[in-house]
Amino acid sequence: MAVKNVRADLAPAALSDTQRTSLITDYVSLTKPRLNFLVVVTSAAGYYLGVTGSPDLLNMAQAVAGTALVAGGSAVLNQVYERDTDARMRRTRLRPLPDQRVSAPEAAIYGLVLSAAGLATLALTTNWLAAGLALATLAIYLVVYTPMKRTSNLSTLVGAVPGALPAVIGWAAARGDIAIGGWTLFAIVFLWQIPHFMAIAWMYRDDYRSAGFPMLPVIEPDGLRTGHQALLYAAALLPVSIGPSVFGLAGWVYFWLALVLGIVLLVLSARFARERSDRSARLLFFASIIYLPLIWAVMVLDH
Repeated sequence: MAVKNVRADLAPAALSDTQRTSLITDYVSLTKPRLNFLVVVTSAAGYYLGVTGSPDLLNMAQAVAGTALVAGGSAVLNQVYERDTDARMRRTRLRPLPDQRVSAPEAAIYGLVLSAAGLATLALTTNWLAAGLALATLAIYLVVYTPMKRTSNLSTLVGAVPGALPAVIGWAAARGDIAIGGWTLFAIVFLWQIPHFMAIAWMYRDDYRSAGFPMLPVIEPDGLRTGHQALLYAAALLPVSIGPSVFGLAGWVYFWLALVLGIVLLVLSARFARERSDRSARLLFFASIIYLPLIWAVMVLDH
């Protein structure tokens, strides 16, 4: 309240500038830019790996921009739906919607405009397959995953599907098909998400409990299944991650890096499954953050 009183005493021009800057920041934050950065990386890599010959950089930028707009729009609409639960979680209660800095109708319009712009960009500049995959991503995320979070711990697996589709969208935008290479990229991101999100769910289990989300660490506080899920999917990721070398998308440099990083992720997942501590979850979380951008970068460089 004290901050608001100080702002009220500012000159009108200064107040207007401050409010304008704050509003822009809030609208940008609604798109979850850090998560959207991962969408940009995966869709760009998918396009580059899928293209035959030299990539059309303008078309690649259009494909990535369209995918990022859809991802940003879906993030906004997700927060409109979850503004009540976000208000009950320490990690999310200061987001623009639960903190009432942006109204729900304004955010809904914003999210719809971003999503429509992204779908139109993909349809007009790439192909209908890429646009259709983006529409499927939007639908699964908002119609299936978002409401399912309130009722089932299986929402993590469902949410991993739209999380993995940007790589396939990039591939489809470049080639007009999906093929084995596109599905390999999808599988890598899909499997990676489970140990990543199990670590998050464990670290923020009290928040999820307060919000009423039935995440695995909430319904089974001993964390046994949480750890086993992280370990199982990290183990599955290890052989799948070398698929790009097997199918000719990348060379031996990528093969050995994916193998080493996969073993590291597997060891940290095993440690988390054994200890089920905040420290082991945090180590797994940070390792997973490093893992994905690094293998994408090397996959592209070794293509």
